[in-house]
Amino acid sequence: MSRIIISEGKTTNEAIEKGLKELNTTRNNVEIKVLEQEKRSFFDILAPRVVKVELTMKDEEIQRNERKQTKIDVSIEDLENAKSKLENFINAFLNKIDNSFEYSIKIENSNIIVNIDGEQSGTLIGYRGETLNALQSILTSIVNNDISGKIKVFLNIDNYKEKREKALEELAVKVSKTVLKNNKSITLEPMNAYERKIIHSKLQDMHNIRTHSIGEEPNRRIVIEKVNK
Repeated sequence: MSRIIISEGKTTNEAIEKGLKELNTTRNNVEIKVLEQEKRSFFDILAPRVVKVELTMKDEEIQRNERKQTKIDVSIEDLENAKSKLENFINAFLNKIDNSFEYSIKIENSNIIVNIDGEQSGTLIGYRGETLNALQSILTSIVNNDISGKIKVFLNIDNYKEKREKALEELAVKVSKTVLKNNKSITLEPMNAYERKIIHSKLQDMHNIRTHSIGEEPNRRIVIEKVNK
């Protein structure tokens, strides 16, 4: 389970920093949700302001730590059987859609890499990769149905992931420049965890820029803000 804590401070940043210190981690490893900003009237204007935030350790961090503690190796036999299952499924699936598709499946570092190409690849990618992600989940379920270990399936269609990653990195740089110029934070459109990670990673080394996520899935958004030092 993900570790979740509630942190308080006089400002949002102060509350976040306190929470990060308690979790002994960085912003890139948590999801942040502002829970409460205490409203004050004219009569209690001298009272201290209280901001509450919820910090949740990202699943990727939890899974990475768990894998270090208990890792079950996948056998070559399991990988070969998984590859065979995928070949049968993908061949039948694509033939029902359009027999012009071409695909390749290979085993790499105990993972299975699937690439699909074709003139109608857009139908398998969907809006911002939603269909691709759903199909990748299905393929992962198929290969892990009756094995004790865990096999990861990485699906790419017409190099969509590379194109999307490049577009998101360019967006991150462009928006960060606007934030610095106008000295105002900008909230991006909703993105999935994979896409948010690309934005966070691209901007993590910019000392005058900070990013965090707000909202609930599937509408979580990244906020890009200037750090005044």
